[in-house]
Amino acid sequence: MPYFDNASTTFLTPSVIEQMTKVMNSTPANPSSIHSYGRKSNQLLREAKEKIARLLNVNAKNIILTSGATESNNTAIKGYALANENKGKHLITTSVEHHSVFDVMSYLEKNHGFEVTYLSPIDGTISANQVKDALRDDTILVSIMHTNNETGHQFPIKAIGDLLKNHQAVFHVDAVQAIGKVPVYPEELGIDLMSLSAHKFHGPTGIGILYSKPLHMIKLLHGGDQEDKKRAGTENLVGLVGMAQALEDSLSHQKENYQHVVALRDLFLKQLDGVTYYLNSPKDGLAHIINIGFPKINNSILLTQLDLAGFAVSTGSACTAGNVEPSHVLAAFYGKDSEKLKESIRISFSEFNTTEEVIQLTTKLKEIIGK
Repeated sequence: MPYFDNASTTFLTPSVIEQMTKVMNSTPANPSSIHSYGRKSNQLLREAKEKIARLLNVNAKNIILTSGATESNNTAIKGYALANENKGKHLITTSVEHHSVFDVMSYLEKNHGFEVTYLSPIDGTISANQVKDALRDDTILVSIMHTNNETGHQFPIKAIGDLLKNHQAVFHVDAVQAIGKVPVYPEELGIDLMSLSAHKFHGPTGIGILYSKPLHMIKLLHGGDQEDKKRAGTENLVGLVGMAQALEDSLSHQKENYQHVVALRDLFLKQLDGVTYYLNSPKDGLAHIINIGFPKINNSILLTQLDLAGFAVSTGSACTAGNVEPSHVLAAFYGKDSEKLKESIRISFSEFNTTEEVIQLTTKLKEIIGK
C-alpha cells in the first residue's frame, strides 16, 4: 500500500528496529534502579540523550524526555506560563498552530486569565514584524511553529529568535515537522524551548523531547525525580534508543534525502499536467508536504476512494483522528466558509517513497477525478 501520510507518522527503519530490539533483549531494568541491571539501563539512557544532544548541538542537561510532541508542547507552554505569570500574562502564537499548542493557549485563557494574541498568516506565513508589533511589556512567551504540519509553510524562526533577544519573552518552537528534514539547531536560531517527536522521523511513537534552556517551569507530571526532577515517570528507554538512532540516521543523510523528496514532489506535480487543481502549499515550503485542492471534488469522498484503492493520504492533522473536520489552518488562510476546506487533501512524502509510487498515485487521482 503506497503510504503518503508521513506528516502524521513514519514507518520505523530497520536500523531503528535493530537498536530497539537489542535493548529489549538485554536491558529489562528500570534506569532508576541501583542494581547492576539498573545501572546498565541508566548508562544506555545517558548515552542516548548525549547522542541526541550532540546531533542538535546542545547540552544534554537541556534535554527533557517526554512521551511526544503533545506533552512537550504542553510542558513548554503551560509549564512556563504558570510558573512565570508574575512577570506578565500575555502570550503570542499563531492561528495555524497544531492543536497541542492551540488548545493549551485556549486552556490558559479560559482557566488562568491569560491573554493570547493569535497572529494570522499573510500569504501563508508569519513575519517577524507581526511578532514585533504584537509584543508588549507583559509578554512572557512566544510560541511559533517551525513548519506547518498541514501545508509545509516555514516560518522565520531565526528572525523571530533575534527579535526576542532583547525582550523578556521566551521563545518556544514546535519543530516537529522540520526535525530530521532541514537543519534545526535551537541555539543557532535563538530558541529557548523546542519540541520534537520521534515518530515524525522514522522513530517510534510515544517518545519525544523538549529542549529547554535552564528556565523556571512547573512540572506537569509529579511523582519520581526522573529527568533531573523535571518530568516524573520511568523513562521509555527502548523508545529513547530508537529515537536517537532515527535522528542520527535522518541527519546523516539529510541533504540527499531532501533532494529525493524534492524530486518526488516535482514529479507529482508534473504528472498532474492537465488536471485542474490549486496548491495551498508554497513552492519554497517544506518539500515533504503538498496540500492540494481539486475544485468541486469533496475531499472526504476522495480520501475514501484513495484508501479503497490502496493509497494512504489525509486531509490534514492526524490529531483529529476518526473525523474529517474542516482544517483550522486552511480556515485561517481562506475563511471558515471557503469551499477549499472541503476540497483539499494533504500528501506527505518521506525519503522512502519511490517514483513508481508517485506515478501510481497520480494515475489513480486522474482516474478518480476523471482526467
